[in-house]
Amino acid sequence: MADVSNEEIMSQMKQQMALANAQGQLSKMTGKCFKACIAQPGTSLNASEQRCISQCVDRFMDVWDLVARTYGNRLQREEELEKPYEKTGMF
Repeated sequence: MADVSNEEIMSQMKQQMALANAQGQLSKMTGKCFKACIAQPGTSLNASEQRCISQCVDRFMDVWDLVARTYGNRLQREEELEKPYEKTGMF
């Protein structure tokens, strides 16, 4: 049996958590857009429902992207702020 390093396990866990998060966001988006755009479910979507769904998904994805970029920038700033302390051994 091959030995699996802690780093590999952590990497797999991060991937699984990212996948679960993406699935949760997709489910949330689907529910919100359906509720906002579909007044009476039927066998097909009319043109206005299709347009509404498309715009809703676009907005959701734009917000998701903005939040991800903002969070990434914040993490990067925090890492930059911690670097001087790492050299002194304070952290």
